[in-house]
Formats: sequence, structure tokens, C-alpha cells
Amino acid sequence: MANQVFTNKEELLDATGSQLGTTDWITIEQDRINMFAESTGDHQWIHVNPDKAAKGPFGACIAHGYLTLSLVNYFLPQLMEVKNISMGVNYGCDKIRFPNIVKVGSRIRGAGEIIKVEQIKDAIQVTARISIEVADQQRPACVADTISRFSFT
Repeated sequence: MANQVFTNKEELLDATGSQLGTTDWITIEQDRINMFAESTGDHQWIHVNPDKAAKGPFGACIAHGYLTLSLVNYFLPQLMEVKNISMGVNYGCDKIRFPNIVKVGSRIRGAGEIIKVEQIKDAIQVTARISIEVADQQRPACVADTISRFSFT
């Protein structure tokens, strides 16, 4: 269930500045990293070679930055739900940063806030800042300003 539920256009239009809370933690395992490497063709040793990575700068394999970013789409529906829509689409991102790494075995979660809401023709466009936090770390692994558009029924 989402932390914040919006049931109509007016609620969403008034949501700028809303804190969306946090999601449950998930653990990033080597299998997920390997599957992402297969999907993207990015087989750099810091991601997929545990023996070499153990001797490298991070002391273990790390998740791809884009794997971490892709989990925004996993966390966002847990943070917010928009009901009574005919359609919702991912419109893109404004800003993405990777201030920290995600080592294999790390636990991560999403934290969110709505930073901008505007009406674009017949749709409501929402920019939500999603921070992917790493357990026991001060800096998030990823901060993404993601844009969604919602059309109401």
C-alpha cells in the first residue's frame, strides 16, 4: 500500500511539498546485479567479478548506477498512488545524481517528496524527488527527480 494516496485532481494539484515517506528495505544481491549486466551488456568487473572487485576500490561488487536508478519505478508506487485516473505515464526525469555506491548485500529503500505539480493541458504533471537510501550510510545512492503525468477519468 502506498504511503500517500491521491483520489482526485484537486488533491494532486495541492500536493507540492508533500512528504511521501519511505518504503520497505530491499537487499541488492549479486544475482540482481548479474541480471542487470546481462540486460544492458554492462559487464564491467566492478559489478560482476566478485574476486577482482574484492581487491578493487570498493572492496566488493557494486550495483550499476542505472540499476539503482531503475528501482525508482519499483519504489514510486509504494510511496504514492493516484486513484481515479484513466492513465498514468512516466514522462522522464529532470535531474539524476549518484552520490554514493550500493555494495552487493546492501539494503536500500526509497524516500520521496513531491517537489512540483502543474496542469499540462488535460493532465496533471507531478515531479517527485526519489532518494534511494542505503542502510547505515549518510548519503543516498541515487537522487532522481522523476516526472509522471496523470489523466483523470
